[in-house]
Amino acid sequence: MLWNDQKPVRRSMGMLLIGLERFRVIDLLLFVAVMVAKLYLFSEILHVANMKMTRTDAIIELGAVLLFSFWTIWLPVRGRIISLIILNVIATLVLYADIIYYRYFQDLISIPVLLQFSQVDSLGESIGTLLRAKDFILFLDWMIIVPFAIYLLRHGRSELRRANEFRRKPAVWQKTAVRVVLSAVIFGIGASMVFTNVNEAKRTWGQGIFEGNWWNLSIYNVTGGLGFHGYDIYRYVKQNWLDAETVTAAQTMEAKNWIEARGEVRGALELDPLYGAYAGSNVLMVQLEAFQNFMIHQTIGGQEITPHLNDLIGHSAYFSQFYHQTAQGRTSDADFTANCSMQPVSNGSVFIQYAPNEFDCMSSTLKANDYGTSVFHAYEGGFWNRNTMYNNMKYDQFYSLKHFTLDEKIGWALGDKSFFRQSLDVISEQQQPFYSFLITLSSHYPFTMPAKEKSLSLGELDGTIMGDYLQSIHYVDAALGELVDRMKAEGLWDNTILVMYGDHDNSIKDWSLPETFLGKPLNDVERQMMLRQVPLLVHLPRSEHAGTYANVGGQLDVTPTVMHLLGISTANQHLIGTPLLTEKPLAGKKVVLRNGAFTDGTVYYIPSTDGIVENGACWNIPSNTVTDMNACIGAIDSSRTELNMSDQIVMNNLIEDFKEQSATEARGGNDTETAAR
Repeated sequence: MLWNDQKPVRRSMGMLLIGLERFRVIDLLLFVAVMVAKLYLFSEILHVANMKMTRTDAIIELGAVLLFSFWTIWLPVRGRIISLIILNVIATLVLYADIIYYRYFQDLISIPVLLQFSQVDSLGESIGTLLRAKDFILFLDWMIIVPFAIYLLRHGRSELRRANEFRRKPAVWQKTAVRVVLSAVIFGIGASMVFTNVNEAKRTWGQGIFEGNWWNLSIYNVTGGLGFHGYDIYRYVKQNWLDAETVTAAQTMEAKNWIEARGEVRGALELDPLYGAYAGSNVLMVQLEAFQNFMIHQTIGGQEITPHLNDLIGHSAYFSQFYHQTAQGRTSDADFTANCSMQPVSNGSVFIQYAPNEFDCMSSTLKANDYGTSVFHAYEGGFWNRNTMYNNMKYDQFYSLKHFTLDEKIGWALGDKSFFRQSLDVISEQQQPFYSFLITLSSHYPFTMPAKEKSLSLGELDGTIMGDYLQSIHYVDAALGELVDRMKAEGLWDNTILVMYGDHDNSIKDWSLPETFLGKPLNDVERQMMLRQVPLLVHLPRSEHAGTYANVGGQLDVTPTVMHLLGISTANQHLIGTPLLTEKPLAGKKVVLRNGAFTDGTVYYIPSTDGIVENGACWNIPSNTVTDMNACIGAIDSSRTELNMSDQIVMNNLIEDFKEQSATEARGGNDTETAAR
């Protein structure tokens, strides 16, 4: 072949192409080597504790790459190389999405999350703060393979035709036989590398991980990066297609009996003196973005960070051991758990995946009891699929960004001061009784505040993400002070139950920053409790029942608490939580978190990332020390049962089935009674 009339770059690419054709399979071997190197870099960049890539992990990753690409052997050289480049690009983008997602959520991205990717454009500055220059080593090979792919598409066919013009071509059956045998060998080697080692883990240290699906990182620890996404595809297809109709009658009855038993607990509490003590009151509930409990009563530079909330605590029921129970859905999970009292799903968001399903949410219950219902959030209505979900939750009106005047731009959208002011303009004109739910936004990561709103003296934290967080919380606290003043001015203060709670943690993963702020190092349980604890305040008319309540609670308990105070029975509703504000705390109460952790206020169980019960840690909260596992072991099964039962109900839309069954039984009872007459 003559290359004298070609430019040096094209001539070099042509020589490379012919070389790859002559030395068969060298292109696949290069792809495998590059991808294994990327998977090693991926592991190093993630740097998950106790999950550094081992020799066995490397074998699994190598096998996964072979399974990912073995089929390219069936293709002619040009198609094979282009396919390998496409696989490289896809895998690299998925791994990098994992890295960004992990930095924010401490988890790996999954198919349900990919269904939410329409939101990524709205993340804007948050995404930018998660990027690192070192990450782009993952993309270095693209400087070669992308131009080479363009060359192959434009000139590859003609170059190969010219180079092979006078070469003897093997018979078709020979080429086919070689490709089939070679691909089968590669597939067999890859499958052996992956499944032999994964099955050994399932048999030994990784028992129960794939059955429980407690945490994506636990699965990654067994399967590796590519293997996790292969399993995630299988899990999604199995859950949503293959097993979509396979919930058995026995499983349905078990879930029905379990959730009804929760209702019986709430029904028994209807003898409590506070049940119905505030019947007919308005309800105004505020979900506070990234507002963590350790902010309460803290100072910096001699200034209170939350002076208005500190003052309000003196006139409210404040729950000092209250936990958020969110998972990947974050803000939407907090909304769901607090309003519908069911556990979030472990992957993705209920708002996205199960929005059409039946739930017994506070908004629909209050609407059925002649309350006007409205929700306010100064952001795009399609974000987290709120337009669809709120319609299903039976809100009369959803006031999204389009309903607000953007007169105070802070962070993602409207500042909370203006948000509260404009929301109260609407709420003050609403017919009473009403339920209004307000979702704040100003303290959203990365906590960008205008200079005029930065009023704290931060010292050594100035210019850090922690310092920015403190400034944003101080601003939100001031906005809450204005909200309270406005409620008083509008005559709502003494006939409204005001509920405030934090939605989730602040996503700050550098522990040196909060430790600097607190002036002390934090052990494992202190870190977990700081991450999970958010404030809950319930201000009642006439400031009754004010005080600090140390009984443990979680977001699942918000709706049962409000319904209890209003005297609206939830004994026959499908809720997991129980009322928190009662004359006597409920004995044996515990809070179950989505990752399998739980606490009853005296012990805190931290599950191991490998999913093995005995590898977890049972902490004694009063003594702040690790205690014998026997103190926690008895509650682990019931905690997992709660997560499993909730998943069964949510993912299979069983509440709709339960209600249809109850209606059928009621009609049957009426028919029997009529016949008896």
